[in-house]
Amino acid sequence: MATFTKTLQINKVFAITSFFVLLLILIAFFAPLIAPYDPTHAMMKDAFMEPCAEHFFGTDKLGRDCFSRVLYGARASLCGVLFLVLSVFVLGTSLGVLSGYFGGKIDMVIMRISDMMISFPGMILAIAIAGIMGGSLVNAVIALTIVSWTKYARLSRSLVLQIKNRDFIEAAIVNGGTVMHILWTHILPNILPIMIITAVADIGALMMELAGLSFLGFGSQPPAPEWGLMLNEGRQQLQTAPWLMFFPGLAIFLTVVIFNLWGDCLRDILDPHDENNY
Repeated sequence: MATFTKTLQINKVFAITSFFVLLLILIAFFAPLIAPYDPTHAMMKDAFMEPCAEHFFGTDKLGRDCFSRVLYGARASLCGVLFLVLSVFVLGTSLGVLSGYFGGKIDMVIMRISDMMISFPGMILAIAIAGIMGGSLVNAVIALTIVSWTKYARLSRSLVLQIKNRDFIEAAIVNGGTVMHILWTHILPNILPIMIITAVADIGALMMELAGLSFLGFGSQPPAPEWGLMLNEGRQQLQTAPWLMFFPGLAIFLTVVIFNLWGDCLRDILDPHDENNY
C-alpha cells in the first residue's frame, strides 16, 4: 500500500510538472499570437515605462515591450536549449556506444579526446570557442555541444561495457546479427532510459549556460529577444529600471526549476535501478 501511494504521488507530481513543461512549449510556439507588441519595434517616447496595464512588464531603453520580448525569448531560449540537449545527447551517446562496444583503438582515441576536453574548464572553453566562431545563438549551441558531450560519452560507454558480454548479446552474435542490428536492437534499448533521464536532468543546467553565453555577448545578438541577452541589456539600468532584469531572470528561474523537477520525477519513474522506487 505504501509503495502504491508513493508511486501515485510521484505520478501526480510528474503530471503537474509535465503540464508546466507543455505550457512553456505552447507559450514559445504561440508567442506571436500571445504577444501584444512586436518585440523588436522601438518606440522611444515609451522608453523605461514601469509595469502598467498597457505594458505588463514595462518597457526597455528603446521603448520595446518587455512582456512581448519575454514571450518571444521563450521561443529562442527553449528552442536553443532543446536543440543543445539533443545534439549533446546524440553526439555523446553515439561516441560512447562505439567506444564501449568496439573497444581497442577506437575506445582509446575517443576516451583520450574526452579526457582532454574534461581537463579544460567547460564554460571557459565554450567562451573561447564561441568567441572564435562569432557571437550567435547557433554558435553558442555548437560551443556548448563541443564541451558537454564527454559526460554522455563516458556514461553510455560504461553502460555498454556492463551489458555487451551478457548472454543475450552473445546469442545475437551467434545467430548472425550484424553490428548495427545488435547496437540498434539490443544495446540502445537497454541504455536509453538512463541516457534520457540524464539529458532531461541537464536541461536546466544547459539553459543556464546558454543564457550565460548570451549574457556575456557570445550568444544571441541584439535586437533578438533572448532571456540571457535581455539580462545583459538591463544590467546597466538595474537601479533605475529593475524590471528589465527581474522578468527575464524570473523566466529563466522558473523554467530551470520546472525542468529540474520534471527531470527528477522522470528519473523516479523510468530508472528501474533506483532502489527508492521500491
